[in-house]
Amino acid sequence: MSGIWILGGTILVLILAYITYGSWLAKQWGAEPDRETPAKALGDGKDYVPAKAPLLLGHHFSSIVSVGAIAGPIQAAVFGWVPVLLWIVLGGVFFGAAQDFAALFASARHKGQSLGQVMEENVGRRAKMCFTVLAWLTTVLMVAAFMDIVARNFTGIIPGGGETIQNAANGAVAMTSMLFIPLAVCFGFINRTGAPLAVTTVIGLLMLGGCVALGLFFPLCLPKTVWLAVISVYIFAASVAPVWVLLQPRDYLNSFLFYLMMAAAIVGIFVADPTVRLAPFTGWRVDGRTLFPFLFVTVSCGAVSGYHSLVGSGITSKQLRTEKDAKRVGYGAMLLECLLAVIALIAAGSLAKGGDIGGIGTPTQAFSNALVKFFSALGLGAHGEQLMKTLILLAISALGLTTLDTAVRLGRILFQELFKRESGTNRFFGNAGVATFFTVGAAALVGLVGYERVWDLFGACSQTLAFLAFLAAACWLKRLGKNQKMLYLPMLFMFAAALGALGLSFYDNLMALLAKADKSSLMTLGVQNVLIAPVFALALVTAFDGVRALFGRQKP
Repeated sequence: MSGIWILGGTILVLILAYITYGSWLAKQWGAEPDRETPAKALGDGKDYVPAKAPLLLGHHFSSIVSVGAIAGPIQAAVFGWVPVLLWIVLGGVFFGAAQDFAALFASARHKGQSLGQVMEENVGRRAKMCFTVLAWLTTVLMVAAFMDIVARNFTGIIPGGGETIQNAANGAVAMTSMLFIPLAVCFGFINRTGAPLAVTTVIGLLMLGGCVALGLFFPLCLPKTVWLAVISVYIFAASVAPVWVLLQPRDYLNSFLFYLMMAAAIVGIFVADPTVRLAPFTGWRVDGRTLFPFLFVTVSCGAVSGYHSLVGSGITSKQLRTEKDAKRVGYGAMLLECLLAVIALIAAGSLAKGGDIGGIGTPTQAFSNALVKFFSALGLGAHGEQLMKTLILLAISALGLTTLDTAVRLGRILFQELFKRESGTNRFFGNAGVATFFTVGAAALVGLVGYERVWDLFGACSQTLAFLAFLAAACWLKRLGKNQKMLYLPMLFMFAAALGALGLSFYDNLMALLAKADKSSLMTLGVQNVLIAPVFALALVTAFDGVRALFGRQKP
């Protein structure tokens, strides 16, 4: 199948969806451009900071997009490219983008508070506590994973065989990323002066180009242990600092790396016209896993991700300048991520041989190698191709860092909300520094156990949050007397997919444990089941309370 036809059709569908379905949702839910948002009403210069639409879009997009948007579709392609493509496009339009929009909008109407607070006001306190604990556990798992992933991407000194091996490519990424931090801070302060965003953006992008050049010429090669310490300090500071100082400007400038990578990939695909050599459909059961539910939790953030609802309600809603921007930021950013997921699918499919996804390397390797191959059709030469490969790797590494510090900030906010009462917030546990310490500390413990032991469950945990996000938004809309029925199918589908995946994983692990698998596997299977049990229970309790509020005779 021609990559041009797949990509061209996807772009057309996503544009039409944004214009039609996105606008219809805004009308049904009653978005009011002149309504005062929490960013203005509760502005504190720290978390509640109004942001211009392009700035907030870049910040939000950088926060939700992750390596999963590349890896998920490629891993799910074992079922064939047709089901993956259909789920990315249709799931993104009617599930993922609708969820992100609903979460952002519901939070904006609840003083910029998280979906846990939306749950409390529209379902009940028990539902709020269960949702918030589940959301916090999910962010802890993300922090544990991405601390290790980012540290590995930065590691420039690798001990081996009595000699030290230097990785200049990793060192270049590390140096660029470190230089980018003070650049982002400077950009944030310049924006606070009221200078035109277009002018400051040009200046920021020129400085970003300088950071990339310095990184290439002066790589910073340090061992992984040092980077783990540096990253720990950075994420702690990023979590408690005012959002306009670091996260907002850094994510905005980072978004241009992603835009550039995606634009270059689109041009490369249209010039090279790669052939997707994957089988259209390989069957309902592959490698011991059924298409339902595992396809829908593997693609994850390429189509829908409950983690996005946490970003929209925990961080983005506090920066929304006007409700007019909610569709652009909430609905539009998810469609951009869908486009990235389709690009990843085309890239991997172009490298496949005999219709098989195996043997093309890791998802990120396959993605970067395929894109460089597309660029060779442009006649860039060896130096141009190497530069593009470096920029792609830099963008992929940036995905990890933006995911990491956003997850820590979310974990901090969720932890604080666990101790929030009508009479006020607990002074100790409600402190931003204490909440960050507990979040990062819990992630460090997961890292010691080995996040790889439970990372396979992340997709199901995230999709469980997606189901609960739909439920929270639907209960709120019902209370207002607004149309919420478009959320029913996504809500029920994600309930079945997420809890189905958790249940099947628990059963498979239990059977393997009873069969006395090898010792290395026993620990992994045991740890996974220890995590699955409370996640399943928390989801069921929240679902019970939410469904009773949504479909009961009395309004919640």
